[in-house]
This record gives sequence, structure tokens and C-alpha cells, in this order.
Amino acid sequence: MNAVILAVLVMVALSLARVSVVFALVAGALVGGVVGGLSLEQTLAAFNEGVGGGAQVALAYATLGAFAVAISRSGLPDMLAKRLIALLGREASPSQQSRVKTLLLTAVLLVAISSQNLIPVHIAFIPILIPPLLKVMNQLNLDRRAVACALTFGLTAPYMLLPVGFGAIFLNDILLANLNSAGEPLGLEISRGMVPLAMAIPVGGMALGLLVAIFFSYRKPRHYGSADVVVANAHEGHSHPQEPHTLGLVMSGVAIAAALGLQLYSGSMILGGLVGVALLSLGGIFKWREADDLFTSGMRMMALIGFIMISAAGFAEVMKTTGEIDALVEGAFALFGDNRGLAALVMLLVGLFITLGIGSSFSTIPIIAAIFVPLAVQFGFSPMATVVLVGTAAALGDAGSPASDSTLGPTSGLNVDRQHDHIWDSVVPTFIHYNLPLIGFGWLAAMML
Repeated sequence: MNAVILAVLVMVALSLARVSVVFALVAGALVGGVVGGLSLEQTLAAFNEGVGGGAQVALAYATLGAFAVAISRSGLPDMLAKRLIALLGREASPSQQSRVKTLLLTAVLLVAISSQNLIPVHIAFIPILIPPLLKVMNQLNLDRRAVACALTFGLTAPYMLLPVGFGAIFLNDILLANLNSAGEPLGLEISRGMVPLAMAIPVGGMALGLLVAIFFSYRKPRHYGSADVVVANAHEGHSHPQEPHTLGLVMSGVAIAAALGLQLYSGSMILGGLVGVALLSLGGIFKWREADDLFTSGMRMMALIGFIMISAAGFAEVMKTTGEIDALVEGAFALFGDNRGLAALVMLLVGLFITLGIGSSFSTIPIIAAIFVPLAVQFGFSPMATVVLVGTAAALGDAGSPASDSTLGPTSGLNVDRQHDHIWDSVVPTFIHYNLPLIGFGWLAAMML
């Protein structure tokens, strides 16, 4: 069996068996490296080399966690939750509760979509927005799997379709650039306007999956135990956030605006989070000598996600070092001759396996474009169909990967009270509702365009 497939299967199987995702990634990398022809020492060396690439992301998550804890100290999230619960009290009938659920999911979805383009902060909003809303969700008996699906859709679909914010990076800087680079010797030229048009059909499949998740799969009430979800309570000695006061609320707003603005200007979540924490300290939300405790609480909340991202970077480096990704593609196409339909399906499935392991669709395109573009031309696919195949193959597995920030981000907010399992409540639901439609609609688009 190809080492990449085996490594991903080991990682996914262990994750589904509720083994730690970090352990699953390390075990999968070791199996894949050894089966791929590397010695144990070479496998560990490649893993260690890749780990460094995930350190920056892990530090950014820890900083965001500290910022979320600091915001919660101001009482702003608690005040928001109380007002929403009071609103819910006035919306008592089942039909009105259903309306509140729909409004809440719509609001979460719109914020997630905005985080990719309008205010491109990616997942930075989740630890701040979602934890105080858990009280309202518990009151509504809202299935958090529906919320996870809404968040993941908002984190993935916009960059696949809209060429602004992260979409400009994915569609123009990565997808278009790699397509034209690989296609130039073959006479294939893709224009900028073709890319979002080609990706519209696969994204339509994701939208259908979102509707199925919200209005069918997770429509029924799901009961959660009452728990204090205020993040600040994770720290001993601060069992209750302080009562909201004008200065604290004003400084919270200033800190959030400054953190988002600096992230947009510098591209650094770390810098934005640090400045936000500093402003909250200056506003008297917490004493500066408490900063160590604050960061400890933030890192405790985000530690698992950080370690998963670090491990995923090591896993990806091992897979690249084995050279088995090229062998996987070549071996798959050798089986099917000149059958265009099977060729398109194989391209999508290979992309799914690669992205599931790496956890990033942005990192997958440079790996597969150089191989897929000549194959697409050889099989007679049009330029638009080639865009669909490469773009969809890369996006497959972003939703539904244990190591993707598109699933880790929602879990970080929904699991603050330890009632939302990362694998079974974030990964599996998003895999079913987004990857399966992406395969179907991506294949149809490739055959039609």
C-alpha cells in the first residue's frame, strides 16, 4: 500500500478510536515514513524539521487564548450572554425558539464568512465570540454539531469562491499561479476571472451540505449539562469575572478593534493578540503582574490545538520526504487508462487523502498542481475543468481533517465546557456534509465544463 494512504488511514483510524489526535499524527507519520523507505532516524529527522513550521501557529493560538481570557475578565462576554438569555426568555414558544436558533446560526455563519474576507482574521474571532454563546445554545438545546458545520462552512467556502481576503491568496496567489506555472509549457493559460466561476459549482455542493446539516441532520434538540463556560473561570483565584463597568467595556472594544486592526496591518495574530492583552491591562481589566497567569490560562485552553498544528506540520514534512505523493498519483492513474470519468474521480480522492494528512488546502496545491495539470491536459479536460479538479482536490479534506484549523477553530470555542468532542462533533460531521458533496459536485463540474 502507498505510504501516504497508509499513514492517513492510521491517523484517521486512531483519531476515530478516540486516541489523542497528536498521538495519531505522530504514529501515522512514523508508519508512513518507514513504509515509504525512510529509516526511523530519517523519519524522525523529517518530522522534527517540519515541527518548526507549526511553532508559529501554536504560539498564535496561545496568544489568542490569553486574549480571550483577558476579554472574559472584563465581563463583556458574560453581559452578552445574559442579554441573549433574557431575549430567549421572551421568545418562549417552540416556534419562536426555532426562530432564535435560525437567527443564531445565521449570525455565526455570517461572522465566519466575514472572517475570511471582510475582516480577514480567520479563526481569531472564535475564542472570543463562541464561549459566551454556549449558555444560550444550551438554553435552546441547539445541537453544537450544527454550529460546527456553520463555522466550518464560513471558514472554507468563502476562500474557495470569493477572490478577496484569504480568497485572494487561495484563488489568485496560489491556485491561479500554480495552474499557469504548470500549464505554461503545455499551452494552458488560465485567466483570473475563470477561477471563481469554475469553483462556484463545488461550493454550491458545500452549501447544500450546510442546509442538510442544519435543517435535517442536526435539527433535533440535543441536551447539554449546565456548565460555567466563562473562560476566565479556568484560572484558580478568579472563579468569577468582574461585573461589567463602562471603562472595562470601552477598553474591551478598543482592544478588540486594535487586535483586529494590527492583524490586518501586520498579518500577525501574535502581535494583534499581545497588543490587545496590553490594552486590557492598561484599562485595569487585570494587573500586569497577573499576565503570566493569564497566558497560562490561555495556553491551557489552546494547548491541544497548538500541539495538533505542530504535529500536523511534522506529519506533512514526513509525507513530502518519502516522495510517495508522486508515486500515489502516478500509480492511481496507471490503473485507469484513458477513462476521463475515473481520472477525475481519482484526482479528487488523491487530493482528499493528501489534504486530510497535511490539514491545509493552501499547502496542498503546490504539491498536486505540477502533477495534475499535465494529467488533466492529457485526458482532454478544458481549462475550466482543470481549475475545478485542482481547486476542489486541494479543498477536499480541509473540512473534516483532524489537523485542520477549519475544524480545530470551531472545537476551540464549542468545547470550552468539555461537552463537544473534536473528532465526533466537529471532524466527522463536517467530513460527511462537505467532503462528500465536494466530490460529487466537483466531479460533475469537471465533466460538464
